[in-house]
Amino acid sequence: MTIQEAQRTVDQWIKTIGVRYYSELTNTALLMEEVGEVARLMARIYGEQSFKKPEEVAEAPAQLADEMADVLFLMLCLANQTGIDLTEALQKNLDKKTQRDAARHAANEKLR
Repeated sequence: MTIQEAQRTVDQWIKTIGVRYYSELTNTALLMEEVGEVARLMARIYGEQSFKKPEEVAEAPAQLADEMADVLFLMLCLANQTGIDLTEALQKNLDKKTQRDAARHAANEKLR
């Protein structure tokens, strides 16, 4: 699925199953909540934080994937609501990073 197809799929889902988009502000708040859930899992899977129950360890990779999908879903909603073509926006962002950062990253000893 391309980014453009994902935007269309989410839009169709919202209009048929979700009834309507939540407001941009509500979706932004929900996005922050979901990013926090990703951060919590990352701290436990890859960081020093531990899970409260041992059985949570086995469920963590599937949970992380689901939380990342929630973040993506909300980003697609916000892009649709604000009229942003994420394919175009991502390409422009990559072009900017390429021009700005190519020499800097190549010269960074920490990245070798």
